[in-house]
Amino acid sequence: MPSTKKSPNIRIGIGGWTYAPWRGVFYPEGLTQTRELEYASQHLTSIEINGTFYGSQKPSSYEKWFQETPDDFVFSLKAPRYATNRKVLAEAGDTIERFFSSGVLLLKEKLGAINWQFAPTKKFDSEDFEAFLKLLPASIEGQKLRHAIEVRNDSFKTPEFVALARKYKVAIVLAGDGDYPQIADITAPFVYARIMGTTDKQAKGYSTKALDAWAERARRLATGTTPGDLESHATAPAKTATRDVYLYVISGFKERNPAAAMELIERVSGK
Repeated sequence: MPSTKKSPNIRIGIGGWTYAPWRGVFYPEGLTQTRELEYASQHLTSIEINGTFYGSQKPSSYEKWFQETPDDFVFSLKAPRYATNRKVLAEAGDTIERFFSSGVLLLKEKLGAINWQFAPTKKFDSEDFEAFLKLLPASIEGQKLRHAIEVRNDSFKTPEFVALARKYKVAIVLAGDGDYPQIADITAPFVYARIMGTTDKQAKGYSTKALDAWAERARRLATGTTPGDLESHATAPAKTATRDVYLYVISGFKERNPAAAMELIERVSGK
């Protein structure tokens, strides 16, 4: 079993935990489905919950997830698509309110960041996006919230978008090793990265060289510095300061994603 020790501000994991091909590969043979989250949370330091993107979850589910995971474990959530897949983003207020009243806060200190993912067809419109960012609450009932924006259209690769994200202290999701536009500029007190390059040709999803490279990028991002081999679009870098990092291994050859995440955890922890 790999160590779950980590750099204090770098959390690494996968998207979701229910996936049949992981059984007998990541999950031991005979492990019941009801214990898969418990097992995953002992080997990873975070998980991005995908089900919240497709529909509302029960408050009892959030309570259960909180109870089944270690004290220092953190979840990130994909926000509902009904908030982002719309022509006029300023009209998303009711959906956003329903999301945060659905039980999300029952994750308490285990609530990491919220990922607001947009479709590849959504183009950058500064007025449209600023109206949306104004709707995102900085805190609710005394609990501070962290928001990340995942954009998938090249029109966002502009200094104006980076400046807007910095104004509202919202992270721009860093897309790695995939087909989506890469915007690695640091715009918030934390960094949110999703890497998508695992393949079936590598037992651990990535080559040793690629794993070393992502571990080093995570360490650099945690210092508040954008690595030079990632795409930056701002007119000036962010002020250097320690940042929390959430890094998720998703897509790619999904069967290998847990192995890649565990390898990255070992590397950033210096083991």
